[in-house]
Amino acid sequence: MKTVVSKIAAVAALLVLCSAFSADAAGKKKAPAAPAPEIVSQWNGARVAFLGDSITEPNQFGNGNGQQVYWNALHRILGLEYYVYAVSGYRTCHMLSMAQKLMEERGQDIDCLLVFIGTNDFNCAIEPGEWYTTSYDVVNNNGQTVGRTHRDFVMEGTTVKAELNRFMAWIKHNYPTKQVIFLTPIHRAFATFGPDNVQPDERYDNSLGLFIDDYVEIIKELATVWAVPVIDLGSICGLYPMEPEQEQYFQELGRDMLHPNPAGHERMAYSIAYQLLGYPAKF
Repeated sequence: MKTVVSKIAAVAALLVLCSAFSADAAGKKKAPAAPAPEIVSQWNGARVAFLGDSITEPNQFGNGNGQQVYWNALHRILGLEYYVYAVSGYRTCHMLSMAQKLMEERGQDIDCLLVFIGTNDFNCAIEPGEWYTTSYDVVNNNGQTVGRTHRDFVMEGTTVKAELNRFMAWIKHNYPTKQVIFLTPIHRAFATFGPDNVQPDERYDNSLGLFIDDYVEIIKELATVWAVPVIDLGSICGLYPMEPEQEQYFQELGRDMLHPNPAGHERMAYSIAYQLLGYPAKF
């Protein structure tokens, strides 16, 4: 009887061992399950490329991994995947080369481009320019020869609108099926990064006599000019560094009230997340 019981026990142990081995072998074939996003939506698993300047760059808190930057918070909140192409000081004129780098590295393997740009165009006093040139042409309109004003995109020059026209023409040609979303610049206050880099707060105009609002309006206009959604982040995130009490959302009062700190990035992320819920993540 003891021999039979021993044999049964041995067989049972072998089955448990085999079962454990099979589970372990199967487990090695699967990546660890990603944490469930805070908000379950169409953005869960969406592959989003973030293009921008110092507020988007991964190393702004010195850790190099972007752990406290808004796009990492969006990963936690919405479950989206991120690919970041951003450099401190970059302006609208740099976005095309960044998009081309994205194409070289990932091809069509993205679902959405999210572009956050404009504050350095203001600080560097880049001319806004015009979206179009116009000419007068004769055309057939409903069987009649009539004169009509005709407009073409401005594609030459270094103005903000010319740069955006070239960028968007390239995007519409190379990423015709992808979602593209712009963010407006946020409010900005005094910042100093050295004797040759002192930036007054937004109550002061730039050397062209323009205010940050003028550059925000350019991004808003882009929505109708090039058929892209624009999230008015400057309004909806509530960050207003002109008031000293807002220091809790920015780097340091008296030194850097231009760049949000981790708390500011968290607030931006939630503001962006609830806007993204109203847009398709992919087409």
